[in-house]
Amino acid sequence: MIIAVVVAVAGVGHFASPVFPRTNDVDEAAMSVGPWVVMAWMLANILRGSYAQSHLGVGSSEYARVLSAAGITAGLIGITSYLTKADLSRAFFVQLFLIGVPLLLLWRWSARRIIYRLHDRGLLLTRVLLSGAASHVDDVARVLDRERWLGYRVIGALLPDLAPGTLTPGGVAVIGSTENTASEALASDADLVLLTGGAFSSPQEFRHIAWDLEGHDVQMAVAPSLNDISSERMAMRPVGGLPLVHVEQPQSLAASRSFKRIFDMVGASTALALASPVMLVFAILTKIHDGGPVLFRQIRVGRDGELFECLKFRSMVVDAEARLSGVSHLNKNPEGVLFKAKDDPRITRVGSIMRRFSIDELPQLFNVINGDMSLVGPRPALPSEVRRYEPDVQRRLHVRPGLTGLWQVSGRSDLSWDDTVRLDLYYVDNWSPVQDLSILVRTVRAVFASRGAY
Repeated sequence: MIIAVVVAVAGVGHFASPVFPRTNDVDEAAMSVGPWVVMAWMLANILRGSYAQSHLGVGSSEYARVLSAAGITAGLIGITSYLTKADLSRAFFVQLFLIGVPLLLLWRWSARRIIYRLHDRGLLLTRVLLSGAASHVDDVARVLDRERWLGYRVIGALLPDLAPGTLTPGGVAVIGSTENTASEALASDADLVLLTGGAFSSPQEFRHIAWDLEGHDVQMAVAPSLNDISSERMAMRPVGGLPLVHVEQPQSLAASRSFKRIFDMVGASTALALASPVMLVFAILTKIHDGGPVLFRQIRVGRDGELFECLKFRSMVVDAEARLSGVSHLNKNPEGVLFKAKDDPRITRVGSIMRRFSIDELPQLFNVINGDMSLVGPRPALPSEVRRYEPDVQRRLHVRPGLTGLWQVSGRSDLSWDDTVRLDLYYVDNWSPVQDLSILVRTVRAVFASRGAY
């Protein structure tokens, strides 16, 4: 439908084009070619898998396939026009893709937002039956429960060694055995059978499960024992009948190279120029409120453990550090590595406004320009926090800390310590320029939503 609308708009729009000359032959060609363009563009989307359910709603591959289909269509129109010597309007051709591509991407993005909201309200959910060893089942169940926007609802588990009616250590109800995967999936009215580690003991057993589900409206998926690895680092390559998953090396070194530094400098300088009026207003308000210093300077740990002075607008009373012991009971992080209190009495009235919209963090743009921080990266940690890090968590220090990051767009202060670490390590290992741009766009939405900001 969107493609048909785009073709119609481009067909009408070329008549008003002041750039490209028009003739009756050109007008007639533009009108007659419209239906063929619609069919060609839809066929290109089908061939590229843009409508395949496995690519809808998650990741960037859906958008990449839409762009690829548009490119194929443009090339096909160009080649056909050349070979047939068709007098096709250049205005029609240009407007077709100038309007069509952004509109299609916007539609896909909007559809995702609608579906995510429906999932959050318990609608359009996929009933998932997990099969495998208890530890693997619990790992997958935790991910699906955490990422509820995906729309998966776990209805039970099939285990090789626990009797029906019991629970896995993670609390998933066991409804059957892995020996009867297909029959249990049909009996439980599952939409998807997700096979984890231990779900089958041999390729033959897996093949039999697929045969038994053939012809039934039940999808199958296999969850390999690979967690927190982006799809960009993985590639499926069949070798001698073996479906090998090739995994590229972690990207922490790439995240520290000159391209990212140039991106930080340009982005931070631009943001500083745009935000300077807001920063000036809140600097004055902070000074007027209690006469204390405008900036709060705190030593944080940067890349490779180097210490730097992190800048923020002061959002608390002047003696906030001295009063920390008196509010320790309000800590929202029972693990104790981070201190976050939702109703911290030390926060000033001006500070509460700044924290709600993350205005207090804008001075860190100077840290980015100075090279101590990056626009996107792990949360800058205190030395006292770093001293309590386990060895694996030390890896988050391999890159510069960020003014924003996955932690910022995934809940901010509402996140547990484990989730904060998981997101930071995911970012370090799976860095890419596209991911940085995506996080920056999502940051704007998270700031205005004010979720988890305190």
